[in-house]
Amino acid sequence: MKSHHQFNYDHFIVKQNKKVDLSDFDTADTNGIKNKKAAQEALQSDIEALSEVQVLLWASAQKGVLILFQAMDAAGKDSTIKHVMSGVNPQGCAVTSFKAPSEEEKQHHFLWRPARFLPGKGHIAIFNRSYYEEVLVVKVHPKFLNGQWLPADFSEKHLDDFWKQRYKEINNWEQSLADHGITVIKFFLNVSKEEQKERFLDRLNQPEKNFKFSTADVEERVYWDDYQKAYEQMLSATSTKSAPWYVIPANNKWFTRSVVADIITSRIEALNLKIPTLSKAQLAELEKAKERLLSE
Repeated sequence: MKSHHQFNYDHFIVKQNKKVDLSDFDTADTNGIKNKKAAQEALQSDIEALSEVQVLLWASAQKGVLILFQAMDAAGKDSTIKHVMSGVNPQGCAVTSFKAPSEEEKQHHFLWRPARFLPGKGHIAIFNRSYYEEVLVVKVHPKFLNGQWLPADFSEKHLDDFWKQRYKEINNWEQSLADHGITVIKFFLNVSKEEQKERFLDRLNQPEKNFKFSTADVEERVYWDDYQKAYEQMLSATSTKSAPWYVIPANNKWFTRSVVADIITSRIEALNLKIPTLSKAQLAELEKAKERLLSE
């Protein structure tokens, strides 16, 4: 197994039942990594190690891995996925981007949509945004509940209880996934409001990046404080022992990519997967096949 850089990322983990205040998390933290060059070297070693552990995951066919990315706009979700997973065999990995739900999806329980994209045994599934949008953007904009499948006794007067119920349903669902051999790895890429502004301006000032920009992104900035509060409440309520949240500093993309790659690699390594050993009968069949080839 190829060795790789290992960060001490314990302080990025949200402890279960801990009240989260995002102002306690430094969005520019680099965890002792001195510069971009050092981070890129660490990333490369992790990409190579991740490629190896994916082979084990695939060959053992015992476990699945679900990786979630949540963040404010321009925090670097797309580029992190692109760089971190660059060495992974695409046959064993699928990325799903969750945008606004379709009319059909609204007619089902909110966990129906993501359930269709869960990883099979030996596979990695990546969610770019996820079912957590249902307790984030929908919480900031409750009007999005219109047309959704809701409990029969739903009342806007008791929205606080409604969100708590959704948190509970998410926790129960993720525990069920863990019980069935799916490792859930959840990242919140934590970018500052100032850095987001710089990245938006960068997209506007460079014609080749204009396609990345949406006027809706600027409109959502008005709700920055509401989103921070929604994230704090979500992180506090849904970081569990089996599916903890990692709050990753996202102001420096080179650091974000390095630490995310390291966490994913370390979490899969911790599964202690092994290449399957063949029985005597299977080995005898292989020997017969070898003899047939050699006799041609």
